[in-house]
Amino acid sequence: MEDAGFEAKIHHPADLNRIKADHGIAPKYQSCHTAVTSDGYVFEGHIPAHFVQQFLENPSEGSIGLSVPGMPVGSPGMEMGNKFMPYQVWLLKNDGSAEVFASVNSRDQQ
Repeated sequence: MEDAGFEAKIHHPADLNRIKADHGIAPKYQSCHTAVTSDGYVFEGHIPAHFVQQFLENPSEGSIGLSVPGMPVGSPGMEMGNKFMPYQVWLLKNDGSAEVFASVNSRDQQ
């Protein structure tokens, strides 16, 4: 993310699950990393930087952020040679619902 121009401060909280819950990230949308912007938007998991930028440029009304649940093989930070597993980037909403923000079907779409 820093390579894409984002500034990140790393914290290792004692209870990361509590932080996820406090920010409205339902268990089925959780992953290994949670980022929270100064504006309170959340970015969960291995989300390609250009989707984060796209979201931040025009956040949807009632949205809280984006998520890539789990750790899909081939997603940013989860590279394993030539292996790639298609995945979806979810738009998380403040009412607990979500919808597909983007489908990533190949490595070049990241």
